[in-house]
Amino acid sequence: MRKFDSKQLVIASHNAGKLREMAALLAPFGVTVTSASDHGLEEPEETEDTFIGNARIKAHFAAKATGLPALSDDSGITVEGLGGAPGVYTADWAETPKGRDFPMAMERVWTELEACDAPFPRSAAFNATLCLAWPDGHDEVFEGRVEGEVVWPMRGENGFGFDPVFLPVGETVTFGEMDPAKKHAMSHRSDAFVKLVRGCFE
Repeated sequence: MRKFDSKQLVIASHNAGKLREMAALLAPFGVTVTSASDHGLEEPEETEDTFIGNARIKAHFAAKATGLPALSDDSGITVEGLGGAPGVYTADWAETPKGRDFPMAMERVWTELEACDAPFPRSAAFNATLCLAWPDGHDEVFEGRVEGEVVWPMRGENGFGFDPVFLPVGETVTFGEMDPAKKHAMSHRSDAFVKLVRGCFE
């Protein structure tokens, strides 16, 4: 496994929530983090039907365009009662002509679960795949996951995306209600990040 030996890293994302989380997780390693937006990069088309495939597209696109190592994240929620949907299409479910509307997307998930009379608890998981890519085409991939259930109505103003309807196993509050530090410590992205650190930074 290749070790990370650069002082600069591009986060291949335009998502402000992801950028904040990743910058905080990388802070102890003295790495200067910039975003795809900082480099004026467009978002590449995500044409794969897996988290790994789309993570690789984003990381390699940013690494090639900037000449710097790039870290991408492809993540989403998989809902058992919906056959694993929305999965890699999690963000797509929130797309509107005026931008992403996650309350609308969360309501769609619940409406579809009700329509198919999905049993309780309505099991779900947040999945995250991190891809660290170098300009020479090499990459390392790490996957993380946290199990839970979809609840309704939406609860909490913290977090982003589907956090207000995701109740992790063993918890009494949603990711949207949870203290951000606690959420970061147990999140799917943190799970993947621990593996990334062990593999490439330690």
